[in-house]
Amino acid sequence: MEIFENYDIKKESTFKIGGIIKKIAFPTSTDELVSLLKTHEYDCVLGNCSNILFSSDYIDKKIIITKNIREYSIDKNEIKVSSGTLGSEVSKECLKKNLTGFEFLIGFPGSFGGMIFMNASAHNQSIADNFIWAKVYDKETDEIKIFNKKEMDFNYRHTKLSDENYVLLEAMFKLSEGDYEKIKDTMDRNVEFRKTHQPSLKYGNAGSVFKNPPNDSAGRLLDLCEMKGQKEGGAMVYENHANFIINFNNATSLDVITLMYKMFSKVREKYTIVIKPEIKYIGNKGTEEYKLWEIMNLESMQTIQK
Repeated sequence: MEIFENYDIKKESTFKIGGIIKKIAFPTSTDELVSLLKTHEYDCVLGNCSNILFSSDYIDKKIIITKNIREYSIDKNEIKVSSGTLGSEVSKECLKKNLTGFEFLIGFPGSFGGMIFMNASAHNQSIADNFIWAKVYDKETDEIKIFNKKEMDFNYRHTKLSDENYVLLEAMFKLSEGDYEKIKDTMDRNVEFRKTHQPSLKYGNAGSVFKNPPNDSAGRLLDLCEMKGQKEGGAMVYENHANFIINFNNATSLDVITLMYKMFSKVREKYTIVIKPEIKYIGNKGTEEYKLWEIMNLESMQTIQK
């Protein structure tokens, strides 16, 4: 296990944005992760950082990154994964074994810890579909617990892990047997869709910026607000999809959040709809970007108007 102080967090960010963070740990096993959690020293646990915006300023926090805990096993049609396992890696193995249910993960850059945390979904498939149980660490009681599907409270971009004091350790899924060619065809179409509709990671980005509001699409609303191509410093709304921001020229976190706030405000003003950030922000309270972030995360239009 590696632990660093005053670490350049930009190296871990798919957004290619971030300053120096106070302390960071990289466990290589679930046991090491548990040992770190028991210290109660760390502020949060992250995976592949594919939906994270780190502040460009110094970040006075201690974090754990699980990307080196990449353990999984496949027994017939049951798949057990650790928190740092990449979805795309498991998706490819499921294809080899003619298992269907994880086709949507083929283009995902994230790990299972993050994908379960937010109930990741795409192309009419979601993490919840084939979920059986999760083994989690309760940071308040220092206990390891098992939650079944019902107990996980799966909803759109939300699970029990989203608002409770739990960290994913392992999870079990049960997929169905399928036809190799049909599975491969679906995966190929998913990859092609991502290539044509979403930016490549060669342009720093963190996936969809805003959650879809009920019965609508954040991308559609932002497109109608003519946000495609809009810029703020080194950040730009992707020209092929209005719900993505790319780091095209050494963008800072303030560039990104200022642009997000413009997107947020346009939709609120034109349609009286509040779109909420899907990406997660890690920074220090009191800064200009933190204040904008708090406004965008208010619960209702009435709260914003107050």
